[in-house]
Amino acid sequence: MLRIGSRGSKLALWQAEWVAARLGELGASCRIEIIRTTGDRITDAALAKIGGKGLFTREIEEALLEDRVDLAVHSMKDLPTAMPEGLVIAAVPPREDSRDAVVGRRLQELGPGARVGTSSLRRAAQLRLLRPDLVVEPLRGNVDTRLRRLEQGDFEAIVLAKAGLRRLGWEARIAEVLPAEVMLPAVGQGALAVETRREGAAFELCRRLDDSASRQAVTAERALLTALGGGCQVPIAAYATVTDGMLRLRALVVSPDGALAVRDEVGGPAEEAARLGAELGRRLLDAGAEAILEAVYGAG
Repeated sequence: MLRIGSRGSKLALWQAEWVAARLGELGASCRIEIIRTTGDRITDAALAKIGGKGLFTREIEEALLEDRVDLAVHSMKDLPTAMPEGLVIAAVPPREDSRDAVVGRRLQELGPGARVGTSSLRRAAQLRLLRPDLVVEPLRGNVDTRLRRLEQGDFEAIVLAKAGLRRLGWEARIAEVLPAEVMLPAVGQGALAVETRREGAAFELCRRLDDSASRQAVTAERALLTALGGGCQVPIAAYATVTDGMLRLRALVVSPDGALAVRDEVGGPAEEAARLGAELGRRLLDAGAEAILEAVYGAG
């Protein structure tokens, strides 16, 4: 019986159950162990203000290291690029749609001063870049909690990951899907990370769920994030695609107020994903991203 560590939100449990079903197809029996993380406990502050890395993963990784669970299922965008010694990403299953989605009203339908909610500094910064006339406010909570706040009239629109809405069966509520050209996704958005100890039966079984193109795309994005020295709560966006063995990586660093933005892209063989991500990260730093990030960290 494989023990799967997961957060307790509807989306996290959907993801854990999906992985359990795929492992079941390979002949494994699984049960899910719910683990409460720091990010779950602190719900009254913006994630960027809490600080630190691994807000939604640390306690689950501790359970892995202590052999209380055999594998963990994370949203890839929550997983820090620096992982604890002895743990690995055994699989990156096929990636869901990475784009952001607007629920409520389309951006072009929102008048000046309209209130838009988001949990992400990256989304907030890009919204201010696109529409400086909007009032962008922090919105914490699980997907269903955020949708409830919209229904209560707290916001005219909210921005979330399309993948989460689709996985929970709420795709019909989307007013608009934002193309990457309009709003670049977070590093790893739409992808799952199946984490295990470096060796053992769980690792050997889980690695069979790996999708090479999804792993290459995520590897490039996470290498870029490492080069920039960022975590999941900084205004860094990146999106990689793999077509016929070639990888294209686009990235953006934007100041929280949307006033300054540096963007660039790189392409090359997908097997060189890590090198391409690191190269683009260095280019962004040289082009002005370093000053933006220093200001963000200094204000944190």
